[in-house]
Amino acid sequence: MRVIGLFGRASLVLSIIMAEININRIKLSQLRALVAIAQTGTFSDAASQLELSQSAVSHAIATLEEELGVSLLSRGRQGAVLTPVGQEITNEAAKMLALLKTIGRKAQDAKGLQAGLVRVVGFRSVATHVLPAVIERFRQQYPGISVSIGEGSDVRGAEEILRRGEADIGFTYLPVDDAFDAWELFRDDYVALLPMAKVPGQAIAGEPLTWEQLTALPLILPLPDDGCRYNVDQYLLRHGQVVTPAYEVKEDSTVVSMVRRGLGTTIIAKLAAEPIPEDVVVCQLPAPLQRVIGVITLANALQTPPVFAFLDTLKATWQQKTSIL
Repeated sequence: MRVIGLFGRASLVLSIIMAEININRIKLSQLRALVAIAQTGTFSDAASQLELSQSAVSHAIATLEEELGVSLLSRGRQGAVLTPVGQEITNEAAKMLALLKTIGRKAQDAKGLQAGLVRVVGFRSVATHVLPAVIERFRQQYPGISVSIGEGSDVRGAEEILRRGEADIGFTYLPVDDAFDAWELFRDDYVALLPMAKVPGQAIAGEPLTWEQLTALPLILPLPDDGCRYNVDQYLLRHGQVVTPAYEVKEDSTVVSMVRRGLGTTIIAKLAAEPIPEDVVVCQLPAPLQRVIGVITLANALQTPPVFAFLDTLKATWQQKTSIL
């Protein structure tokens, strides 16, 4: 009989060990209690952290151990110490609770993306060639959010507008000072545009001009307060070229039209010249010149979820558009 009793108890123990754990009965409150005890070291401190009674925490751990069929904690005068399997399960429980926070944050962000306004400020060529595709994609994803587009008095005007709190996102030339968080969007080469009917001798489309060829025709440039004009003036100065422009024009499209009419040549950022007419010859400059166009936000500003969503859309959209440059 004693042998039969021994085998009976062994069978009972084996059945308990082999029983499948029903994880659907495990509660988040139990996992929170386990993680809190691991962080604080005692049941009483864990109860205080969770704003529960100590008996509630003890019950949560006891029922969790019962569901799992393993001992998670060794209790003693020094507090509660995780068993080896308890440590492993606590690590996984902490990951689950972190994921739960992520779910909550994403839901909260989604609530914040149902309506709102994103204020963008830039300059003409960006507003014409970059923003339309971005806004189209953004509106498809977030139809309830409005986008306003402003234009600074010059390229650097976006920086002042952001400083005054009148816009959330700006486009400007990089580098900028530490008042802004910035990332490079793309680099735009400057080119020379020449009228097809008056191309200087030996000049070949797509090839670099000599300084003599570049200055053989009257020069058409933007107004002195324009950012591109500053870049061109500094470029000519660095290379020892003293050139007085024959015409100073505000609009990029007007500059291109004047070149078409044979009134002169121009040095212009390629994106600003787009779309370039077929009867205008595009040549490289005698020495390379680029403008670095970047996206800026005011450093340490508390941005709204719509602003972050617009920045993400801008990055994703522009990565697909870089091949056109």
